[in-house]
Amino acid sequence: MKRLLLILTMKPNILVGGQAVIEGVMMRVPGAYSTAVRDPDGNIKIKRNKFTSITEKSSFWSKPIFRGMASLYEAMKMGMSTLQWSADITYPEDNQDSMWSKSLDFLTTLFSISLAIFMFMVLPMWLTTKLLTIEKEALWFNLSSGVFRIIFFIVYLFLISKISDISRLFQYHGAEHKVVYNFESGKNLSIKEAQSFPTQHPRCGTSFMFIVLISAIFVFALVDTIVMYFFGTISLSIRLLFHLPLIPLVSGVGYELIKITSKSDLFIFRVLKAPGIFLQNITTKQPDDKMIEVSITALKDAFGDEYDSFIGKKYKAEAIG
Repeated sequence: MKRLLLILTMKPNILVGGQAVIEGVMMRVPGAYSTAVRDPDGNIKIKRNKFTSITEKSSFWSKPIFRGMASLYEAMKMGMSTLQWSADITYPEDNQDSMWSKSLDFLTTLFSISLAIFMFMVLPMWLTTKLLTIEKEALWFNLSSGVFRIIFFIVYLFLISKISDISRLFQYHGAEHKVVYNFESGKNLSIKEAQSFPTQHPRCGTSFMFIVLISAIFVFALVDTIVMYFFGTISLSIRLLFHLPLIPLVSGVGYELIKITSKSDLFIFRVLKAPGIFLQNITTKQPDDKMIEVSITALKDAFGDEYDSFIGKKYKAEAIG
């Protein structure tokens, strides 16, 4: 049951870059990613995969906005597989029937996506339509539904953080951030050094999600304006018809914004960055030394034999989870 709960809870949150998994961490670096998980006996299991993004192989998918769309799809696919692998390691007794396991994985994925669409798309727009008489005012409608969406997101994060197993997973999230900070600093990668860094990171998936929610307000307001110009009217069903297919586009816009906000110190970008950093007080927790050890193992294994060549270069990932 714990395995199912964790998979259901985490699948809607799988974003770009590295991420916490059940009793472990996945780290992504140029050309590969590696997942390290501590099994029930206390041993660290490692799985490394070579990986080259389509954004590095295609001129089309390397363009702004489109690279974010491609990266999000790749990260979700990668994240789901590593999350499933960590569940298999942590709860081996629940993985006896491979056919049943695959069917359950498909159903949980379908349910998770459906739940996310309902919570963060359908319900906010439905409430705005029912409670406010601003259906034909594109900007105000989307600002209002955007506020509902952000409230639901914060409440969702707060509620799941109260589940003990999710709280432990958020500790691994903190471990991931600390180790990435440690590595980016160019200092010696060690448990003691990593523990000196904060758990909040500007390129976290939580920050990315908040930026996407903000981006959705303005992208959907523009879409609604265009729809009303051509059709003369708009309704909840028409909004859903146009908004849902544009989720990848909104994510692509959010991807570009988080790249900019993580590198710029301009006031407007500090303002955009602040809520995501604040929300990481919910999604990251202080890890223990054993969690840091797992995270360091994942990062070193991801680099493989090339790890030493990256030391001191202050390499920065495009984004982290």
